[in-house]
Amino acid sequence: MAFGWTAATWLAIGSGVSAAAAVAGVVSSADAARRSSNMARDAATAAARVTAQNTDEANNRANSKTPDSAAAMAANVLSGKAGQSGTMLTGPSGIDQSRLTLGKSTLLGG
Repeated sequence: MAFGWTAATWLAIGSGVSAAAAVAGVVSSADAARRSSNMARDAATAAARVTAQNTDEANNRANSKTPDSAAAMAANVLSGKAGQSGTMLTGPSGIDQSRLTLGKSTLLGG
């Protein structure tokens, strides 16, 4: 035998190598199972995300908001009854002249 090793030594080395190969095979199959599990989890997460988005969009379509054009038209008609000078700034009677004098009886600059 080479290096003075006996058959029993070579047999022990061979069984150790085959055991290491078997352990490596178990490790690689465990790694493959882990990868498969991770891929399945990622696919389920993506499917759940798509389902949630579709549900949200369907809910938005069902509960869409529309402007109340009838109420806006009614408000316009009521404000039109105040006349042409009926604005929010002056009111229907126009500007009060006593508020323009600033406490004096003469015009500004006069």
